[in-house]
Amino acid sequence: MNAFVVAMIGVLATMSLALVRAFLGPTVFDRVLAANMFGTKTVLLIAVAGFLTGRPEWLDLAILYALMNFTGMIALLRFSKFANLASDERMK
Repeated sequence: MNAFVVAMIGVLATMSLALVRAFLGPTVFDRVLAANMFGTKTVLLIAVAGFLTGRPEWLDLAILYALMNFTGMIALLRFSKFANLASDERMK
């Protein structure tokens, strides 16, 4: 069995564990951390799948997804703090 197939199976297993933690997490912090981990593992999955299929241009897609994951996490954390994405701290 190819080492990259084993890596892909490992990434899929950790993604499923992150989903379980995202749904069952007792606190909001656990859920946000699990969602961030799921996004990071998705980037790894895209990169490994691109290498397995011989399509190195998928690495560009993985980088784009990583940037979207980062932006989404910032927005999610801001929403969880202020309960509104348009809130401004100076207005309080």
